Amino acid sequence: MSQTLSTRTAPGWLAWAALGVVYVVWGSTYLAIRFTVESMPPLLSGGLRFVLAGLVLTLAVLVLAGRGALRMSWAQLGSAVLIGLLLPAWGNGMVVIAEQHLASGLAALLIASVPLYVVLLRRLLGERPPVITMVGVGIGAGGLALLLLGGPVEGAHGSAGWALWLVLLAALGWSVGSVASTRLPVPANPFTLSAVEMMAGGTAMMIVGLVSGERMDLTRVTTGSWIAWVYLILFGSLLAFSSYVFVLGKLPVSTVATYAYVNPVIAVVLGVLFAGERFGMAQFAGGLVVLAAVVLVVRAEQRPKPEPPCGEMSVPDGRVRS
Repeated sequence: MSQTLSTRTAPGWLAWAALGVVYVVWGSTYLAIRFTVESMPPLLSGGLRFVLAGLVLTLAVLVLAGRGALRMSWAQLGSAVLIGLLLPAWGNGMVVIAEQHLASGLAALLIASVPLYVVLLRRLLGERPPVITMVGVGIGAGGLALLLLGGPVEGAHGSAGWALWLVLLAALGWSVGSVASTRLPVPANPFTLSAVEMMAGGTAMMIVGLVSGERMDLTRVTTGSWIAWVYLILFGSLLAFSSYVFVLGKLPVSTVATYAYVNPVIAVVLGVLFAGERFGMAQFAGGLVVLAAVVLVVRAEQRPKPEPPCGEMSVPDGRVRS
């Protein structure tokens, strides 16, 4: 990590390596969240891990890149805080609540709807996605309906139908934050951006947790929850979340969104192997339809776009604009 690791100067291979980290590590975090919330309050534990990871990352930037890497304008700070409220707080916060009553693999399948949300948001912002992209969104909506009709698979504290809708709402927040990060002015150093986002989002989660009555009873926290929580800090937050913020500044959003059809596969397999999760035929079919729709959308978005008229300058879709 150094000042040279910015969205403009980092080598191209590094972005693909970071995307690989997001593929693998985030797929495993759904299971880690399930084990964490078995004996820890969801918002307090989730918020604390983001705050700690943000502080560690800030210190790392300061030591390895110098104070200059932490500089940002008020507009950039405001954008980073807003994105932090949308990604860690809204997106992850609702997932950790839902996973008390929802299987980790099913939560991951529902979060796979993020690329579909992104397409709809782009359409609302005035862009015109290809027809095949919109067809994929329609297919994905059908797959989500199958998942919802199949009902929840039991989580750490039983099952609840509202948890399905909460994850879909979390996916919306994550999608808005992802799109916003490519359009708002943000700090030049992606690790600084990631640190601010995690501290802002984590603080919001802890405040909401305390207000809603959550309390941390350390005597009741199991060894398994401690291990999963530490894993989420080191790998889910410090490594994978920072990698996600980094690749958003290097690769088109449509390419970054491919993590959404890799994560669920990993999450489902891990949930079946280590948490005994089982899925009905409707849920299995719905998951396959959603993943097929996401693949269709992402492939359509990756097709080369027509060259702009002579004299005009094109800006790659999904790049950070600051």
